[in-house]
Amino acid sequence: MDLSEARRWFETRTFDASSPLGDLVDAKAGRRVTVILPARDEAATIGAIVQRVRTALCDLVPLVDEVVVVDSRSGDATAQVARDAGASVITVADPDPAFDGGKGAAMRTGIARMQGDVGVFLDADVTGFDPAFVARLVGPLLREPSLVLVKAFYDRPTHDGGGGRVTELAARPEIVRRAPELGGFVQPLAGECAFVRDAFVDLPVVSGYGVDVGMLLHAVRKHGLDATAQADLGRREHQHQGLTALGRMALQVRAAFDLVLEGRDVVVDERWVPTRRADGTPDLVAERVETRLLPPPGADG
Repeated sequence: MDLSEARRWFETRTFDASSPLGDLVDAKAGRRVTVILPARDEAATIGAIVQRVRTALCDLVPLVDEVVVVDSRSGDATAQVARDAGASVITVADPDPAFDGGKGAAMRTGIARMQGDVGVFLDADVTGFDPAFVARLVGPLLREPSLVLVKAFYDRPTHDGGGGRVTELAARPEIVRRAPELGGFVQPLAGECAFVRDAFVDLPVVSGYGVDVGMLLHAVRKHGLDATAQADLGRREHQHQGLTALGRMALQVRAAFDLVLEGRDVVVDERWVPTRRADGTPDLVAERVETRLLPPPGADG
């Protein structure tokens, strides 16, 4: 396998510093920037993120024109907290109301409803959020007209600078075998990215947690590897999911490769999840994990 393409891309498409905010405002050249936060039950963190983006990048410096929170079936006060902090709040629109499209459906809704020409997806569970994350992501996209997608990478307090467990154990082996040109991405599953709306509005979206790598695979297939880049966000902290949830996520990530690279519409995985009954005896619970290719955001008219 020839690894030179991934190495060349890494050396020319990895950005590790942001430009002065005034320069980025000039680089917008009439384009509008929308920050989008897909969120489910993130009332504890969403307000501070929205408030910091609005204060630093809307009020003090006019880099961001719109902050949108897509509420994805939250059972807590996520929507109200986000609204109080100054975000426009919209409700996820699942193409099939009987199917929970998860994060993929929320991101699809954000692309369909955003007013900007350029979008920035942010995770809603980050603690210690820094508005510089937005500038570092959107900067390369505003300065380089050939780019359509800029993915984040960052250091985690409990990791050695690489990706998380699902990245290393599920996504990276699939990349090695099926998409080696993506080997230069430090964190191909990172939820934070900047993108050009017109480049994605007519592309299908992978449901659930397969959406992030699905977006990357679609971008490279349609626009080429050099239309993508990655930006270093430095140190970042966020909540960690349990192993059962990570197992579900891994299935959705692997399904994304089947959906995008093989042209499939749906992948269904069935598994047994070990657990314990109330009396402490061991048990197995059956789980069905369905990952779909959702219609393009532009299909909503």
